Amino acid sequence: MTSPALVLAAWLRAELPPAKAALLDDVDGLEPLLERHVASAREAWPELALDIPTFLRHMARHLPAENAPEVLRQLHASDLYLACACAAGEESALRGFERHVLRRIPERIHTLPRDVVDEALQQLREQLLLGRADTPARIASYSGRGPLLAWVTISAARLAAGLANREGHTPFSEKSPDTYVQLLTPGDPELELLRKDSRTIVADVLRKALAAMPGPERALLRLHHLHGYNMTQLATVFGDSRSGIARRVLLARGRLLKLTRAELASRLRLDDTQLESFLGLIRSRLDLSLSNLMI
Repeated sequence: MTSPALVLAAWLRAELPPAKAALLDDVDGLEPLLERHVASAREAWPELALDIPTFLRHMARHLPAENAPEVLRQLHASDLYLACACAAGEESALRGFERHVLRRIPERIHTLPRDVVDEALQQLREQLLLGRADTPARIASYSGRGPLLAWVTISAARLAAGLANREGHTPFSEKSPDTYVQLLTPGDPELELLRKDSRTIVADVLRKALAAMPGPERALLRLHHLHGYNMTQLATVFGDSRSGIARRVLLARGRLLKLTRAELASRLRLDDTQLESFLGLIRSRLDLSLSNLMI
């Protein structure tokens, strides 16, 4: 018989397949950890009527198989609690989401026209909060691994940028291969040394490298390089300090270069010296871009 002191852990384990439940054996103090998550959620949203078993069931659905203990320790529990209640259609949760999340979006993507931002927010409300007969509301896909505000801001920025593109800008995904190369190396005379087919390969390599990166890092680089966000703006979007976001951008940049190098090495017949020279064109422009954004 389960002890009352272990009721939260028992509920969570009951919602997990055996293999994933076994991973929780590595979590020291699982019950106190869950108690803190529940307490922080209820303290942040006392007006919500969401019951705890439903919350734990939702939490269980988002625990990955690879690193469930670490995800559980770092969980943004109060944000996940709000998202779960929104997915359930609880009116007080929807009001809280509007007041504490959506109303803060315009100040975080203020570089785009306000009418475009407003339209993006309206579309975002529909996408995130309105489910369909066979599909739950997309807010249910929020996993609690990062701040809910940052997760929503990234979605809003993408939507707004897409709307702005449709009003006269060419979507980046539809631009020529040269655009991908010149994004990182504009004005470099050495580009003329690259054959047309090599430029196409580089463009394809960059696409694949970006696609292989973790979502948050990919979002950082896209907002940074494609939408012109500086470090202060990125720090606001992701809820981090300016120095912290700068480190994250540098790490993301490093991962992009590493993935790009590996893919180029497999696609182009270059010796190490040629490969490093080729990569230098990309690396040097990334350094300059980062320096400009830090001003």
